[in-house]
Amino acid sequence: MKALLLAAGLGTRLRPLTDTVPKCLVPIHGKPLLEYWLDLLFGAGIEAAVVNTHYLPDQVQAFVARSRWKDRIALVHEENLLGTGGTVLSNRGFFADSAFLVAHADNLTRFDVRAFIERHMHRPKGVAITMMTFDTDAPQSCGIVVEDAVGIVREFHEKVAKPPGRHANAAVYILEPEVSEILKTMGRTVIDLSTEVLPQFIGRICTYHNRLYHRDIGTLESLGRAEIEYARVVLRSVGNLSVDLRE
Repeated sequence: MKALLLAAGLGTRLRPLTDTVPKCLVPIHGKPLLEYWLDLLFGAGIEAAVVNTHYLPDQVQAFVARSRWKDRIALVHEENLLGTGGTVLSNRGFFADSAFLVAHADNLTRFDVRAFIERHMHRPKGVAITMMTFDTDAPQSCGIVVEDAVGIVREFHEKVAKPPGRHANAAVYILEPEVSEILKTMGRTVIDLSTEVLPQFIGRICTYHNRLYHRDIGTLESLGRAEIEYARVVLRSVGNLSVDLRE
């Protein structure tokens, strides 16, 4: 399976840090966010990934050139941001006619990639999207999902004042090729996946719940919390802090 890592965000809420560093390269314990993603996905057998750039692209290019995974990464630059769905549409040829993973690479996460793929491979009949979910401590700022007994999304509430729970969309998906076909029919190049595409697939999205760790690194406060949480919760769970921080 191949992957698309969405890494072109401006990171305006992380200023002044992102005045000089693109959001996807903001460090956690000295390791850039994008590097966590590359190590996680390629370490679990993902074949290749395309990474989009926009803001401070030279830094992302230089980072990839130094990466041990560089031969498996394709960079695509967006002079004008296409939105999450627009980027999927623009790069649909990279995935041919196969299912592919899409992730917001400016989040910090840890999950079992193989189990996520397995969930998609054994998805209920008619499902076109597998969505990773997590329990959020800020439900008003997330897309909250309501699922049935077999994990099919029946309702989706994007950043509402009174969300019906804490079960949130982690913005990590496995998409079947038919999702790209739907994007083609929309007749636009700029498309948002969460607000314009996911609602069309209600009842055809199943979930995989991340019980290990996930946080949106959207503000300086959340960045600070991630620094503490990732060391205490995730790294402690594998029992070897120093090795995990290097790798």
